[in-house]
Amino acid sequence: MPEESIFRLTAEEGGQRLDQFIAASIPDLSRSAAQRLIRSGDVRVNDRMTKPSYRLEPGDAITVTIPPPESETVLPEDIPLDVLYEDTDLVVINKPAGMVVHPAYGHTGGTVVNAALARWPEMIGVGGAKRAGIVHRLDKDTSGVMVLARTPAALADLQRQFRERTIYKRYLALVEGIPASSQGVIEAPIGRDPRQRKRMAVRRGGREARTRYTLIEAFEEHALLSVEPLTGRTHQIRIHLAWLGHPVAGDPIYGYRKQRIKMKRLFLHAAELHLDSPSTGERMRFEAPLPPDLQHVLERLRQER
Repeated sequence: MPEESIFRLTAEEGGQRLDQFIAASIPDLSRSAAQRLIRSGDVRVNDRMTKPSYRLEPGDAITVTIPPPESETVLPEDIPLDVLYEDTDLVVINKPAGMVVHPAYGHTGGTVVNAALARWPEMIGVGGAKRAGIVHRLDKDTSGVMVLARTPAALADLQRQFRERTIYKRYLALVEGIPASSQGVIEAPIGRDPRQRKRMAVRRGGREARTRYTLIEAFEEHALLSVEPLTGRTHQIRIHLAWLGHPVAGDPIYGYRKQRIKMKRLFLHAAELHLDSPSTGERMRFEAPLPPDLQHVLERLRQER
């Protein structure tokens, strides 16, 4: 029987709405799902029930209880996917921003898994129903290249490649400010944030984490970077760039509270992925173009220079 999940958070600054704070602090939890939890009494501020519109004060203690899902069944859904490549071993898609990878509380449908099961039913037996075919994750608001396995053998091989760090990944990120160095490697250990259990942070005693970045284009108050995660920690790119002093634009968790440019999502795109074919060992390379909404942001910044 699945167990409920409990998160204990602390408001560092005041003024933010409770529902916004919870949605930003707990990955894959939408604002509407946060509102449902608040109204059902599963969210308490200083051990009291309150409203979604409650404005947090510094030091407020928030407890969020997420009940177990009512059903383990994941239904296939006829949702269009941008398929970059497919063979008998794997599928490579260009995931859109706003799409959750696998079902979770508040996202029981409309996920990559729901869409994949409708198109490739055999994935139901690859990695379990809720994570059918999933080899790795992209955050909800991160777009770009993502690989799924079609067979248990392919899943095991691709997971091995990720563990051994032979898979190459490159992202495009627009960051706040312009780094002092046009290229570099960020080496800073990542672990659980002791103040917010579901967040990660650079901290002593954390797991090794390394990220390489290269400046592509500089604007007045932003910079476009090519970023290569050399390890695979949760939220690694977002955490490392924020620690460097240049958080990803539009990041509601690790970014600036007041963004310099209005965006509906964070500017992070998985642009490139290289892996070895599970069957032949041949090196395969995949790319996903920058989506129109992010292209529009860059064009606007170029016009303002």
